[in-house]
Amino acid sequence: MLYLWIKAFHIISIVCWFAGLFYLPRLFVYHASSEDEVGKQRFMVMERKLYRGIMGPSMVATLVFGAWLVYLIPGYLTQGWLHAKLALVVLLIGYHHMCGAQVKRFARGENTRSHVFYRWFNEVPVLFLLAIVILVVVKPF
Repeated sequence: MLYLWIKAFHIISIVCWFAGLFYLPRLFVYHASSEDEVGKQRFMVMERKLYRGIMGPSMVATLVFGAWLVYLIPGYLTQGWLHAKLALVVLLIGYHHMCGAQVKRFARGENTRSHVFYRWFNEVPVLFLLAIVILVVVKPF
């Protein structure tokens, strides 16, 4: 029964983390297109609160509950699909920190990228989500 509770909280934290990973780059699109100072300031506040208040804690919760699940069923560590999933999670953590670095660049007024770049950047977490869900559900190896 504990396993199912931990799994539920793991999934909830994943959903919250990905909500931020999908929305923050979309805010970057709008921020990069913004031309008025009031709008730019508003986006900076939204980006900071989303990154620090939702994405950071959700990422930590995802990692804690995921590690707990592996602890409860250590046999998963011998399965190739989990190794691939963990590799993707490490890359996703890197993407998360890239978003954080961009939040800081916008806050300093040092953004040099266009809204078009952020439209493409916004698609990256979708690819991670597709790959991770397929690995977990299908367990192809």
